[in-house]
Amino acid sequence: MTGGYAPGRFVRLLAWATLLYLLLPITIILPVSLTDQRFLSLPAERLSLQHYASLIASPAWRGAIWQSFWIALASTALAVLAGTLCALGCWRLSRRSTEVVRALMLLPLIIPSIVYAIGLYRYFGRLDLLDRFLGVVLAHGVTGIPYVVITVSTALAAFDARLEQAARGMGASLSQTLRWVILPRIAPGILSGAIFAFIHSWDELVLVLFIASRQVFTLPRKIWDGINENLDPAMAAVAVLLIGLTLVLLLADLALRRARDG
Repeated sequence: MTGGYAPGRFVRLLAWATLLYLLLPITIILPVSLTDQRFLSLPAERLSLQHYASLIASPAWRGAIWQSFWIALASTALAVLAGTLCALGCWRLSRRSTEVVRALMLLPLIIPSIVYAIGLYRYFGRLDLLDRFLGVVLAHGVTGIPYVVITVSTALAAFDARLEQAARGMGASLSQTLRWVILPRIAPGILSGAIFAFIHSWDELVLVLFIASRQVFTLPRKIWDGINENLDPAMAAVAVLLIGLTLVLLLADLALRRARDG
């Protein structure tokens, strides 16, 4: 019994050490965002909200935040529509070929972002989509599809097919069955995929560096340029806001999962 306890304790300690290793670099961002200095550093004399105020007052930061928001919203809608249809189609057909389709839909998660970005740069250049709102939305939407395919496929795997058979047996058409029986049952999976697709678009940088320049200027791109040009503590304030938004969305996803399992 003692021999079995020691490995279990070691695993828990290792898990906590890993968690602290991941979280400690993030926690330092909060005091840096409250610094009273004009550069990235810990507070010297007192805590200050001046960098949050400058963030709100800056047209450049506000513009980057709004562009990121609208791009994330549009690309999430695209990812949810395409990913849900793909997952439903693969679920309905249930053939060996559908596994190939699922694997192809997961390629944006497998292929390194920089490789995908180089390919998009060459392709979008011919279509005049470089530095265009539509181009960034398409890029983020396609790379967000795998998240939706995974969560919706998981929800469909737990779906009771007898409900569909009962609806069709009572005279419901395919569209009615889909709208009134299937979609309500897999809605938590769809919403979960939408949350992850939104977070992905909101935080994505590599693609934007390749396919956008000045007309489309997202928040991660603004932070990147700020690191290269100067060390404005407003970047730390933005980072805190990003972490807060991501945490809220992840908690919402956790609540959806608990509601679905319950």
